[in-house]
Amino acid sequence: MSKTTRILKHKNLFNDVFKRQYSDFVRGQATAAANLKERVLFHGEPSGPSVVTPVPGPRSTKLINELETIQNVGAVQFFVDYDHCLGNYLFDADGNVLLDMFTQIATIPIGYSHPRLMAALRKPENIASFVNRPALGCLPPSNWVNKLRDVLLAVAPPGLTNVQTMQCGACSVEHSQKAIFMWYQRHRRGGKPPSEEELKSCITNQKPGTPEICIMSFHKAFHGRTMGALAITHAKWVHKLDFPQPDWPIAPFPTLQYPLDEFVRENREEEDRCLNTVRELFEKWRLKGNPVAGIAVEPIQCEGGDNHATPYFFQGLQDIAKENNAALLIDEVQTGCGSTGKFWAHEHFNLREAPDLVPFAKKMMTGGFYFKKDFKPTEGYRIFNTWFGDPARMPLLQAVVEVMQEENLIELNAKVGSYFLKGLTDLQKRYPGLIMNARGLGTLTAIDFNTVESRDKAVYNLRQKGVLVGVCGEKSMRFRPTLMFQNHHVDIFTDIFNDVLAGLNK
Repeated sequence: MSKTTRILKHKNLFNDVFKRQYSDFVRGQATAAANLKERVLFHGEPSGPSVVTPVPGPRSTKLINELETIQNVGAVQFFVDYDHCLGNYLFDADGNVLLDMFTQIATIPIGYSHPRLMAALRKPENIASFVNRPALGCLPPSNWVNKLRDVLLAVAPPGLTNVQTMQCGACSVEHSQKAIFMWYQRHRRGGKPPSEEELKSCITNQKPGTPEICIMSFHKAFHGRTMGALAITHAKWVHKLDFPQPDWPIAPFPTLQYPLDEFVRENREEEDRCLNTVRELFEKWRLKGNPVAGIAVEPIQCEGGDNHATPYFFQGLQDIAKENNAALLIDEVQTGCGSTGKFWAHEHFNLREAPDLVPFAKKMMTGGFYFKKDFKPTEGYRIFNTWFGDPARMPLLQAVVEVMQEENLIELNAKVGSYFLKGLTDLQKRYPGLIMNARGLGTLTAIDFNTVESRDKAVYNLRQKGVLVGVCGEKSMRFRPTLMFQNHHVDIFTDIFNDVLAGLNK
């Protein structure tokens, strides 16, 4: 078979898959949404879960055993038939259909196989970006500036006008840290160039070129698994064990009581306690000769337990950073792109000005970080890697943003989130002592269980009934649905969740 024949064969196969999925989309029948008088956002998706085997089923189990001969499979749950996944539903290798409320660890923005994303793959002007991947830092494509302006900067956090693309969330955080350190040292030098001694000593990790400066982070934080991001991650031992890490300050993150409107005084006292500790740590590390160059914080501590704080806390952090000439990094890798009812979660906090740096990834289809102009490196190759992101992701993000705007998905997530949170609150009233602390912003929600064993059993039982959810913290269940998640999906979930809780409560 000639090379041309092989290319045509693959092209025809791709076209067949696209035509089938697009046909399903436009031909689809009204789902349960019609009964609720909801506008159908994703035509053709299943009307609910369908489970025909245990999950994982026999084919997934066989594939897991085969994969184990090649690599560790400790995190593998089951295998997926991505050719058939549609909307909010995941199809596994055994023919089970699951309502996906964790969406590839919070990375699927507008559902599986959305026709607009499939169409973006077919546009002739996008094909070169998929085939010819550039070393972006050296040889960017001629349309790259326009892509950055029209796509990434069009949805930038208010007040931030610079952006740097990256591969993933961890490297976005890690390079944000480097931007902070370079900014901090430039100010220490008074804008002068580094000395010859600094240039030589940094090569062997020695002073003065390798300075003693640090980033302050928080207990239960998660910022990524690369070594720099791991230095400010403190959620679970599985992330950290056996890896050498710097001794940097770790502050307490507020432990709030829910519902928030019933514990205003107690929560304010808790946040004041944490802010006072942040101030003390700044002074302690200054006296140690290892000053804090920046604070890294998540708007919601996702992996650490979906831990929330109020706007008062984040405003206080920004004030303390300013007082100490330190940067404020707000990590929006999991919280960005609309799921909280605003495009960026920190927009809920009414900060006095924009954060200094905002890393992003996951639903944004690409990694990267936004930053204030003062944090731009003054030399080439200081923040750099081979690919520096992926231009092929930009047409996909552009399609996502267009759908978000056309379907008003941010407002939808705020409304559906309120409906979802009410459903969780009703269930915790029905099963007191088993579940508690329902909380969330938009559809980014979570609930706690009385024990880790009951939480894990509920996750397993939900999966057997066709619902995929996530876990976090010590005994929390978290939900990360798509932006196309609607009230009728909430009803499907709460009915199934009620059955699972009833079984646990016997």
